[in-house]
Amino acid sequence: MKSSDPSLTSRFRPFRRYSHNQKDSLRHRILDPGSEIVLQWNRVFLVSCLVALFLDPLYFYLPSIGGDVCIETDLNLGIIVTFFRSVADLFYLAHMVLKFRTAFIAPNSRVFGRGELVMDPQQIAFRYLKSDFLIDLAAMLPLPQVIIWFVIPAVRSSTSHTNNTLALIVLIQYVPRLFLIFPLNAIIVKTSGAITKTAWAGAAYNLLLYMLASHVLGASWYLLSIGRQSACWKIECSKENGTMNMPMCNPNFLYCSSLNQSDRQSWLNTTHVLSNCDVANPDISFHHGMFAEAFINDVVSSKFDEKYLYCLWWGLKNLSSYGQGLETSTYTGETSFAILICIVGLVLFSHLIGNMQTYLQSTTVRREEWRVKRRDTEEWMRHRQLPQDLQERVRRFVQYKWLATRGVDEESILRSLPLDLRRDIQRHLCLALVRRVPFFSQMDDQLLDAICERLVSSLSTRDTYIVREGDPVNEMLFIIRGQLESSTTNGGRSGFFNSITLRPGDFCGEELLTWALIPNSTLNLPSSTRTVRALGEVEAFALRAEDLKFVANQFKRLHSKKLQHAFRYYSHQWRSWGACFVQAAWRRFKKRKLAKELARHEGFLYMPMPDQSDESHYGDVPIDNDANNASMETNNFQHLGATILASRFAKNTKRGVNQKIKGGGLIGGSIKMPKLMKPDEPDFSMNLEDDDGETDPI
Repeated sequence: MKSSDPSLTSRFRPFRRYSHNQKDSLRHRILDPGSEIVLQWNRVFLVSCLVALFLDPLYFYLPSIGGDVCIETDLNLGIIVTFFRSVADLFYLAHMVLKFRTAFIAPNSRVFGRGELVMDPQQIAFRYLKSDFLIDLAAMLPLPQVIIWFVIPAVRSSTSHTNNTLALIVLIQYVPRLFLIFPLNAIIVKTSGAITKTAWAGAAYNLLLYMLASHVLGASWYLLSIGRQSACWKIECSKENGTMNMPMCNPNFLYCSSLNQSDRQSWLNTTHVLSNCDVANPDISFHHGMFAEAFINDVVSSKFDEKYLYCLWWGLKNLSSYGQGLETSTYTGETSFAILICIVGLVLFSHLIGNMQTYLQSTTVRREEWRVKRRDTEEWMRHRQLPQDLQERVRRFVQYKWLATRGVDEESILRSLPLDLRRDIQRHLCLALVRRVPFFSQMDDQLLDAICERLVSSLSTRDTYIVREGDPVNEMLFIIRGQLESSTTNGGRSGFFNSITLRPGDFCGEELLTWALIPNSTLNLPSSTRTVRALGEVEAFALRAEDLKFVANQFKRLHSKKLQHAFRYYSHQWRSWGACFVQAAWRRFKKRKLAKELARHEGFLYMPMPDQSDESHYGDVPIDNDANNASMETNNFQHLGATILASRFAKNTKRGVNQKIKGGGLIGGSIKMPKLMKPDEPDFSMNLEDDDGETDPI
């Protein structure tokens, strides 16, 4: 079945001429317009175009006024410019060859996405020949080299318009070379997003373009100055030819190639052409206008570096001032040149200022936004009449946030990236810091990746309360830098206070982890059992409640026994409860020990006598009963006095202890500590496997 659409047939016909292997080899020879090689070549070619645009106006400096008042050509400068110009032309030629081997996107395939690449060489060549080939060819041809080395030596003896011809050819070819800059800029911006990678480089690039325009303007002014002086000489020469008793004025005498002619020397001794065209002559009838400055300051007869810098300064000065300081004559070409300077200067200077402002502001936009935000914050605090301590805390937080982030919203940047790339970035930023937390060191990599993916940055300044006792806990905080003070009064109970210091690697808000581990936890967030305050500037990662709940639901490894033990060991809430529990147990032990001592001393008074008839305790040793009875009566009287004294001492001691306990406000007459509530236990009733593969009921 044949296609009825001829455009589709012509589009796909070239692909049918090649086999599969031929098309693969063809793809290796054809370049992708979005590849890195093409992008790098476009940047190199842009630099070569700028160099070529700088070289072409140097041809305007070839003519100069010689010492014997004649126009001469600087051959050394011509050789140097020709060499570099030929090298620049090779870049144009290479660019044309590269365009024949660069694929393009079919216009009718840009329905969705990037489009289909056309890799067929015939279609690429046909498209290039129809579009940009003529412009690239006109920019590549070495016309100035041909003019200066072949045309001028051949026609110099017959005409005096060779310099004007060279200038005209250079200016005509300057147009396509300048035109190539704009689509090349557009291609680079479309492919990479910007011409330069930094804002300062972009500002320098725009300033370079402005200096290039000043360079072209100064070179044109220099060449027009030479032409204006040559025109004056020709006018005065034609006047002398109509005057009697004056030697014949040959126009060739105005060029230094005729210095060896004897007629020129005799003409030079009697002619008034040179004096009538001298700018310093007040009686001169010829008005040089804006070009008089070139002869007053001897620019036309100076060295190349001197006249180049002066012409560059002249072009930069008048381009920036829109030609306001120019004094022109009524000559049409001169006034047209002045009008062109004014228009071009206005456009280019406005373009330069706009681009420079854009690039330079991009480097300080964050700083300016922070300054405006800080000013608005100050006005708001004054309007609300906040106390000075609150104002100082707000200023400290704003300053610390600027130093930590430089005004960049990291969360918005990460949210705009794909999930896989965002996960890798979060892993790079957070994984090493998360592993520093001993509690997380017990988890596997998959769980750590899930935690890193949901961590957000948290900044706190000195004396900032992260959470207060009794407030709902909405995030778990992992300290990176700084110290936090964690304290509790056990629900506001009088006489109880516990305080610890959290350092880098510690965490707070473990009540939230307990809440997340409960299978059927309520929507209400848990209440904090401690008050957490920043002792200085603190930088931390925060894991919010919904993120922690997601991690706990997705990864059941959170219920491992090893992780439970690590949580209890590194949790300061459990540590505080354990310390209070151990201290209460120790005091109970001391109390029982004291009671046993008192009971032992009081029991001596009612100690039963041993049965004398029972000799099993004494073995086979004979006992003197009379002596034994006498000694025991003596000992009983001695122990009785000691027991009475110990009993009185114990009663007095017990009475004093009871008075102290009652005065301290504690309930009861026993020595005991205020009990700290035991932290909530998550539901570890699931049967999970340990690392060795055995199943442990938790």
